[in-house]
Amino acid sequence: MKLTVYLAGEIHSNWRNEVKDKAEALKLPIEFVGPMENHDRSDNIGEDILGEQPNPILKDAAASQINNLRTGLLLKKADLVVALFGEKYKQWNTAMDASTAVSLGKPLILIRPESHHHALKELSEKASVTVESVNQAMKVLSYVFEEGK
Repeated sequence: MKLTVYLAGEIHSNWRNEVKDKAEALKLPIEFVGPMENHDRSDNIGEDILGEQPNPILKDAAASQINNLRTGLLLKKADLVVALFGEKYKQWNTAMDASTAVSLGKPLILIRPESHHHALKELSEKASVTVESVNQAMKVLSYVFEEGK
């Protein structure tokens, strides 16, 4: 069995590489997908396709439509979603992706530090599993593939 896992979360740190490296080291049969990690590409995709927009609000709207299409397709394809809420960055896209996963009935592993417990309590209760670290999430993923003999 091979799983497709959508990695939702901020694109400014290397947490996705950490997940992918650990999955490879554990020899887990996982294909990873996720949001566009090239921030400039994500911000400019609307104008790259549709041409220059008359103001920043319409530029954002054009990019958002295309990014939402991409994200929606990849989330629907995913067997499981891992959403990381870190300490440093604003987490609006992560919250949107995690709640979309819940709405689609996708299993969700929510990674959030203890300091975010209160802010994410409702989402945490909707998640399949809530953990506090990438290592804990990897242990959950590893357990999925464990044979119960």
